[in-house]
Formats: sequence, structure tokens, C-alpha cells
Amino acid sequence: MPDHRPQLTDDFAKLCDIVAKLRAPDGCPWDREQTNESLLPALIEEAYETAEAARAQDDAHFREELGDLLLLVVMHAQIARETDRFDIEDVTREVSDKLIRRHPHVFGTSEARDAGAVLKQWEAIKREEKNANLHYFASLPTALPALVRAQKAQSKAAR
Repeated sequence: MPDHRPQLTDDFAKLCDIVAKLRAPDGCPWDREQTNESLLPALIEEAYETAEAARAQDDAHFREELGDLLLLVVMHAQIARETDRFDIEDVTREVSDKLIRRHPHVFGTSEARDAGAVLKQWEAIKREEKNANLHYFASLPTALPALVRAQKAQSKAAR
């Protein structure tokens, strides 16, 4: 199988360049006006649309919605870059490092033989990283809709 990483890198860099151009002084007035806060409704809406397309098993629509979600991630990171908070490289590095840390059964010497063991290990590592003194449910996002938050709490309690 051929290595597609160079094309992936080129395509991702192109997307980042397009977003930077849209936000530039000579770019798009609408894009320039956006803030991390103003883009939150779109981020949530696109997440739901992505979920809907995945459930429908409509690959063309799913691919389109994943692209819309990725665009918003890049846009949020570009806005943060413009104010010297962080950039997309920080985002990708941090998530890569987190995946490696939280998968010691793949990248280290730990063993997890089934999905349940993986989830327990993930939660234990996450609690250790965040702060061992935090309540077990402290990591539940308060911005979740009440029903979703309750379902996540029940799932955590069951584990």
C-alpha cells in the first residue's frame, strides 16, 4: 500500500493556508469577524450533522460533514494563533501525545485484552493526568445537554 502521508500533509497545510487567507486583512469579511465564541453554535451543529451522517451510513455526506467539522477545528486554532494562544501544530501534537499516553497497551508495555479493559485503563490514566483528587464525575462537561450528561454519568458509574 502506498504511503499517503505526503499528500495528507500537503492537503492539511493547504486547508490551514486557506483558513489563514480567509482571516487575513484582505480575506473574507465574515471569516475575519468570527471569534472562538461566535463559532461555537456552528461547531455543535456540525458535530450533530456529522453524527447524523455517520448513523445514516452515507459516506459522501459523512465525508462532507467531517470536512466541515475539520474546517471549524482549523478555524478555531487559527483564531487562537492570531492572539498568540496556540496553533494547529500545538493541537495536533497534544492530541497525538495524549493518544500515545492513553494507549500503553499499544505504544507501551501495558496489556488490555478487551474494550472494557481499555476503557478502565483510559479513565485511570485520564484521572491521574487531570488530578487524582478530582471527583470521578468532575470530567463530565457541564456544557452537555442534560440527558447526554446523565447518560455519560451512568456509563462512568457502570465502569
